Amino acid sequence: MDSLLREEIFKQAIEWVMEAGNTIRDKMNNPLDIETKSNANDLVTKLDKETEQFFVAKIKGKYKDHFIHGEEGYGDNPTSLDGTIWIIDPIDGTMNFVHQKRNFAISVGIYHEGVGEIGLIYDVMANTLYHAKKGQGAYKDDVKLQPLPKKKNINEAIVGMNHFWLCENRLIDEQVMQSFVKDIRGTRTYGSAALEFAFTAEGIVDGYISMGLSPWDIAAGVIIVNEVGGSTTDIDGRPVNLLEKSAILTCNTAFQKDILKYLKKGRK
Repeated sequence: MDSLLREEIFKQAIEWVMEAGNTIRDKMNNPLDIETKSNANDLVTKLDKETEQFFVAKIKGKYKDHFIHGEEGYGDNPTSLDGTIWIIDPIDGTMNFVHQKRNFAISVGIYHEGVGEIGLIYDVMANTLYHAKKGQGAYKDDVKLQPLPKKKNINEAIVGMNHFWLCENRLIDEQVMQSFVKDIRGTRTYGSAALEFAFTAEGIVDGYISMGLSPWDIAAGVIIVNEVGGSTTDIDGRPVNLLEKSAILTCNTAFQKDILKYLKKGRK
């Protein structure tokens, strides 16, 4: 992508993200009209849908040749990463949004011909924007994030994890994961994949493992983590497919081999 075009799209995307965030804060205490999707814990609200519709209208109005891949299905449902694609989660962490009114984010990843160009993760209630442009580093608001440190032992790592590795259809052996948890310094669960990626990039956690994330959960975070020297793969260490749901590891590369070793050992 041309650098001037990237800068234009970056500024425009931030404007739309901040506008959407303001609307969410204004409306979040209104009746939410909560529905379920794949199961009782997979929630969607009227505001999720309205926020994605807002982005679709804005993007299609200004960038008619761009594609949109969004969680709520108002985009184009692309089958390839050709062209310019906005991968959007209007409210990442809807359960947190419904129950806690905090710890949720707007996530926007913009890819051109399969290359991550712009990543935006907006922590709506904290009014904090994590952002990155390809090759220009990552930022938390106006503060540039430092490259992740390279010399650490696995027993110093704090890793974001959720409960899904304990579920009946888990991909990883439970005893192996128990051993992993004992060998690292600690675990954290925030309930928003986008924020887990942002916190990994910031270095306040050293990685994040999830057994099933969709493209809109990770698209922005992959770009931001890359810009501080981190890495994102599936749990077998392979490149992420941004058109499919995957089990994901994003982390400081200092821990990547060690974490993948545990995951491979416990792989069913």
